[in-house]
Amino acid sequence: MTSLRSLSPSLTRITTAGAVGAALHIGKGDPDKVDQTALDFSRAVLNQTEVDGEVICCEGPKDNAPAFSYKEKVGTGNGPKVEFIIDQVDGTTATSKGKKDAISALACAPSGCLQVLPDDGYYFKIATNGLSKGKISADMSIEEIVQTVASIKKLPLSNFTVIMLERERHKDMLSRLRKMGVRIILITDGDIAGSIVTCLPNSGVDLLLGAGAGAEATIAAVAVKCLGGTMLVKVWKDPKDDANRMKRLKAAGVDVEKTYTQDELAKGNEMIFAASGVTKGEMLDGVRFIPTGAIVNSFCTRLPSGTIERSETILKFSGHPVYSQIT
Repeated sequence: MTSLRSLSPSLTRITTAGAVGAALHIGKGDPDKVDQTALDFSRAVLNQTEVDGEVICCEGPKDNAPAFSYKEKVGTGNGPKVEFIIDQVDGTTATSKGKKDAISALACAPSGCLQVLPDDGYYFKIATNGLSKGKISADMSIEEIVQTVASIKKLPLSNFTVIMLERERHKDMLSRLRKMGVRIILITDGDIAGSIVTCLPNSGVDLLLGAGAGAEATIAAVAVKCLGGTMLVKVWKDPKDDANRMKRLKAAGVDVEKTYTQDELAKGNEMIFAASGVTKGEMLDGVRFIPTGAIVNSFCTRLPSGTIERSETILKFSGHPVYSQIT
């Protein structure tokens, strides 16, 4: 039987397919086509993969966007029993507008290991490398978090870089960070990649801050854990929330005061994260189409080894069971 460890190349092929499908619609202004084609391509490859798999969460349903079905059975049924969280395009809007930082990503672990926070509002996320593990808290002020991580990294604030989503909900946080004099990278979409780059040596990005969706939090937590980093996730309480949101979250089993760590969102010591670039970004280059096919850059990391694999795939579309439909 196929081992989870040996699945890395197969999982990268899934995100490669998603990236190519999405990239066919770069800049064309139709987010649903971006998602649908990425979904079609990634599903086709996933169902050729030697796993007995189930998709426990997929980003998209809340926006009525194309997505895998909840508890969708995937794979050939002849491999290890695993669960997936899939975001066939993290950065759908960015892709449709021809902007940076879109990726196709997934997390995979043995069944019962991944916890996904309900798709109901946003969650505050902090991610950085392992040096700050146990030394920062989601209950600290933004200033305290930045100063603590910068001190641990022995960096002056003027040489410290924070990455965050460019959102109206982050207006106050952005103002406070600018008063501190840190460098800031604002991304239109894609806080999965934003979390990961904080854990990569020599990326030049030190800390992710901000509020985003729950599915991406767990996908990122898998990658961060594989990379030995730290991730903290807590319910984001927004004045614009409807009055019953906290009740719904509590009913769904969420501790609305608790800070979830990478070890709680991604349990155990056997898991894989894979991603492929759709558009050029901080972590990966985007898909490049060539006369015979496409060139796709991918990233994969796994536990227990902590191995990081970067790859460049040169696809030939003619005669390929998935890509031959592309003209």
